[in-house]
Amino acid sequence: MKLLISSNNQDKIKEIKSIFQLPGVELLTLADFPGAPDVVEDGNTLYENALKKASMLCEFSGLPTIADDTGLEVDSLGGHPGVYSARYAGENASYNDNIEKLIREIQKVPENRRTARFRTVAVFYHPELILRAEGTIEGYILSERSGSNGFGYDPIFFVPIRNKTLAEMSAAEKNAISHRGQAFSRLYQLLQKEFPSLINI
Repeated sequence: MKLLISSNNQDKIKEIKSIFQLPGVELLTLADFPGAPDVVEDGNTLYENALKKASMLCEFSGLPTIADDTGLEVDSLGGHPGVYSARYAGENASYNDNIEKLIREIQKVPENRRTARFRTVAVFYHPELILRAEGTIEGYILSERSGSNGFGYDPIFFVPIRNKTLAEMSAAEKNAISHRGQAFSRLYQLLQKEFPSLINI
């Protein structure tokens, strides 16, 4: 069977494909569907955005679809950037733009108060079934980048249980503990339990 990943972010797609491996299931992306609609992520929650992306692209493609939305929640900033993480520095902001803005925002915050977490909500959408799974990883925000792997805020997100940033981890190490790794692993488990005929494994 075929399953669509509702995302245009190539870094995210690469991570999802490495995590969400289903025997006998071909993972397609929006690149396989020219003319696919751009989904405006205007929800108030990560779940609303993920559900909107999954449902709209399912309706367009006719395929069961998975999608996610991820937010970086910084405690000293009242949980921001949250649902605005990807566009924290503006609608067309680059990873670097977002990092630079966040570093400026936390400059006056003591290091021991820079607690934060990444949270991912992943959704599977099919006309007969909607599944939801979440993943969270706790850490601290650094003032300087460290590491060259990963993407987004990874170079400034320090994970105490590994004593390194997400950007200092290999892809396998990151996926084993990350917010997205947790969410899609749990979504896979839900699919096995709730809809085994769909994935036939």
